[in-house]
Amino acid sequence: MAKKKVRTPEETSRDEAVVALLEQALRMGMETAFTRADAITPCPIGVQGLCCRNCAMGPCRLVGNVERGVCGATVDTVVARNFARAVAVGAAAHSDHGRDMAYTLLEAAEGHAPDYGVRDPFKLKEVARYLGVKADERPLAEVARDVALAALGEFGRLQGELLYLRRAPARRQQMWRELGLAPRSIDREVVDLLHRTHIGNDQDAEHLLDQAMRCALADGWGGSMLATDISDILFGTPAPLRSAANLGVLSEDKVNIIIHGHEPTLSEMIVAAAQDPELIEYAKSQGAGGINLAGICCTANETLVREGIPLAGNFLQQELAILTGAVEAMVVDVQCILQGLVPVADQFHTELITTSPKVKITGATHIQFDERRALEIAKEIVRRAINHFPKRGETFIPDVRSPLMPGFSHEYIDYALGGIYRGSFRPLNDAIIAGRIRGVVAN
Repeated sequence: MAKKKVRTPEETSRDEAVVALLEQALRMGMETAFTRADAITPCPIGVQGLCCRNCAMGPCRLVGNVERGVCGATVDTVVARNFARAVAVGAAAHSDHGRDMAYTLLEAAEGHAPDYGVRDPFKLKEVARYLGVKADERPLAEVARDVALAALGEFGRLQGELLYLRRAPARRQQMWRELGLAPRSIDREVVDLLHRTHIGNDQDAEHLLDQAMRCALADGWGGSMLATDISDILFGTPAPLRSAANLGVLSEDKVNIIIHGHEPTLSEMIVAAAQDPELIEYAKSQGAGGINLAGICCTANETLVREGIPLAGNFLQQELAILTGAVEAMVVDVQCILQGLVPVADQFHTELITTSPKVKITGATHIQFDERRALEIAKEIVRRAINHFPKRGETFIPDVRSPLMPGFSHEYIDYALGGIYRGSFRPLNDAIIAGRIRGVVAN
């Protein structure tokens, strides 16, 4: 097998900040996801999904003249099973985030999580309507509780189909039902799909892929959409504001804390704690000019669109943020977290802090997050970060940042286009025709 070409930093990325920090990593003799990608040659069998490890008779590699596994599974069946398992894992992780958001709303509504509350009562009532919860002339706490319970019920629904499917266009709903793809409940579709991939079960590739689509819909129109709506209820529906992005948002003279992961329940509390006057004064007593927050990956977008917290980078830039030598703490919860952060952080004063009961990383500090003590724990984390500031050595922060205006939720776009009474696409069309808006992208 031919050896892969090792790329130079310039060949690796067009982002100036990434190039500069990859060069810094080379000078320091440190590996990153980029260098590991060059060093590892993907398995040509695995990359095509031709290796089956689903039972103890294998693993079976279906290459060359080998057209069936020991059990007789064909190439189509093996590839479909492997793809289906990937869909199930992704749907489980993404949807479980929605479950956690619903639990937080329930805890807040029942008074057990006093640091959270309903910031957008209009969104709460809208979601209540989707879930069949009566909202008029009722206390917000009662509505929030019933919405949370209804949302949690969508995960284990025993009959019917997901309530949120009614939000889709009528023709699309009809198509899903005719094809047998309308999800029944969120958890059920994940379990059903995994069951089908077990040895001796579903051995028809198209049938497996049908259930993979049903499982994906359970996430997209179930857990994921519920998570977005409940985030808006708890933390406010985004509206446009100004911020900045790229690794140049890190500060030379302030305590830098990176929030990274997927759970706004944690990151929003870190934002609140970082604004605490007592902690800001404590940071100054340690020689810092204040506290600077920046985000990586998914939770970064949550705090970006609601609080204007700058975006330090994406999934591939997380190690590079620590390589600046300017990060006192990187606080993570679930999803998208590289285990490669640990050896990078070990070379600096940076503390990598895990917080979720679902995620621990060998070599990282674990501080269990509890929504009932949310702000208290967030303040503890911020204080730990401040304590690392005096240990900071030389820094290397690329002077690369871009201004941006995030926060265009569909509610704001609807408002900007005239709202309920004067709604029209005319303002958008005119802006595109005039060249003020260069295009529209669905994400």
